[in-house]
Amino acid sequence: MKKWTVLPCTLLLAAMAAAQASAPVPAGTGLIVKLETTLATFSNKAGDPFQARLMQAVVLGGKTVIPAGAMVEGRVTKVAEPRRISGKPTIAILPEALVLPTGERLFLDATLVDTDIRGTDVNQEGEFKGSGHDRGDELETGGGAAGGMLIGGLIGGPPGILIGGVVGAGSTGAHWLSKHRSATLPAGTTLTLELNRPLAMTAAVANAGQ
Repeated sequence: MKKWTVLPCTLLLAAMAAAQASAPVPAGTGLIVKLETTLATFSNKAGDPFQARLMQAVVLGGKTVIPAGAMVEGRVTKVAEPRRISGKPTIAILPEALVLPTGERLFLDATLVDTDIRGTDVNQEGEFKGSGHDRGDELETGGGAAGGMLIGGLIGGPPGILIGGVVGAGSTGAHWLSKHRSATLPAGTTLTLELNRPLAMTAAVANAGQ
């Protein structure tokens, strides 16, 4: 008699355990978050933490599996602020954890794929690239050359114009090369993260968003 009662109990426990599990959020799913920490190449360094809040709930099969308001926590992994001619300023971030409204923490493996900041881009490694130079830089460089040409013309006529232009452009170029351009991700920036691997959820977590 006992053998017949043990089997149903075992099946019941297995069914209960299965009921506690929810289908994982598949790899490739996008998480739209709002950055709550300002990140900038001139003020941050690798290892600095950041936080972002999920703006849109993740829904699978008509059910909310990750509620809006969940927090994403991570850290800065790279900061580069090169001279303007040698590349674009760069910030790389690593999302590491998803914190549910219940306080439950889940390991998060995701990559930054986009932002809402115009004139910038995100490369395949998930690195945010600021602009290398802008219209102001072009005016600054052109203004230096024009100023040199004006002074050269006043001193030595047409030959002076040519020499003055070269000198003016060279001095302005040296000044331009010595300057650095920063990249900034202000708090409030919308980031799009993409899951690199499925995110395991539980029924309890899923129910928190309903």
